[in-house]
Formats: sequence, C-alpha cells, structure tokens
Amino acid sequence: MSRAADHAYAEIRSLILSGEASPGSPLTEEQLAQLCSVSRTPVRDALRRLEVELYVVRSDSQRVFVADWSREDVDEMFTLRGMLEAHAAARAAKRFDAADLHALRRCNAAIEEAVRHPQPDIAGFLDANRDFHRIIVEIARSPRLAATLATLVEQPVVRRTAMRYGREQLAQSVQEHRELIQAFEARDADWAHGVMTGHIRRAFHAFSSHAA
Repeated sequence: MSRAADHAYAEIRSLILSGEASPGSPLTEEQLAQLCSVSRTPVRDALRRLEVELYVVRSDSQRVFVADWSREDVDEMFTLRGMLEAHAAARAAKRFDAADLHALRRCNAAIEEAVRHPQPDIAGFLDANRDFHRIIVEIARSPRLAATLATLVEQPVVRRTAMRYGREQLAQSVQEHRELIQAFEARDADWAHGVMTGHIRRAFHAFSSHAA
C-alpha cells in the first residue's frame, strides 16, 4: 500500500476502534477522503484492506458499512481469541522474567485503580487491560501468534463489553489477572492456559448477555 493508503487505513481503523464509526454505520469514499485529507484512491485501497480484516463489510450494491456482528460471529471471535491468548499465556509462563512480572503487576494496579473510582474509569480500564494482554503476547515471543491475534477484530467488542460491565465484573477481571500472575510465578503453563481460557469466555458471556 502507498503511504497515503496506509494513512487512510490508520485513520479509518481508529474511527472504528474508538466507536466514532459505530457498528452498522455507512462509510463513503468521499467523506473518508475529506476526513483523511487524501484522494479517493488510497481510501479505496484502505477499505479493501479493512474488509479483508473484517472491520468493514460490503453490501451487494457495493456500499461499505462498519462491521456489526451476529452472536455467532462474536462467539467465533471470542473462541479464536481465547485459544490464541490461552496459548500465549502458556508460552509466557515459561518465558517471563522479573521485569515482565513487574510490568504485568503495574498494569493490573492501573486496572484496579480505574475500577476503584466512584464511577469506574472505563477508558483507563481499557487502556491498562489492553497493555496487560499485549505484554503477555510479547512475553510469549511468538511473532506468528502476535500477527494472528492482530488480525482479530476484538477491540470494538472488548470496548462494548467493558462499557456494560458493572463494578463486580470489572473487579473480577482484576482478580483473574492476579491469578494469571500467580500462574506465571509458579511457571505453570497449564494453570495459565486455564485461567486465560476462562477469562476470555467470561468476557464473551458478559458481552452476549447484553448484546441485544
């Protein structure tokens, strides 16, 4: 892709991930070209890439929309994410060092602080939660795994899940992260794998129970 197309891709993807372009909303080349300060050709290239990555869908009439997902789509997304992140956790349990554990504890402390606010800080929760999961993938030291996870359209779903969490569910995420850290300290790959699997499945059920 050209530099202009890369720029358009990053801008449009950011709109989707932030929720500014909501699921099911239409996207037009003209509006996006104006927004990204590029011509329509790089926007067209960016949209093709986003379509392959499932951020957008194209109708029979070739109109482009921000992807919205059925329960089956979301179930598959969480299932794949659970399989991959559980594998990452199992690998990380054998590869971490003291600095990695410190980074994970720091992230989880930030999550806990976000939850403790009188009105939970969802943006802070999301930022620290994303960092926590990113660090685990980095500790796993598997470029293939990282690249595959990056293709999953999970962040808008994570955002919508967190927005529906009550304080008890947010606090449960903190506790599950603590247990993951305990599994890493024990260098127990099976334990880490099991905790991460349950962590992702609980997130799926929290999302699907409110999706309607």
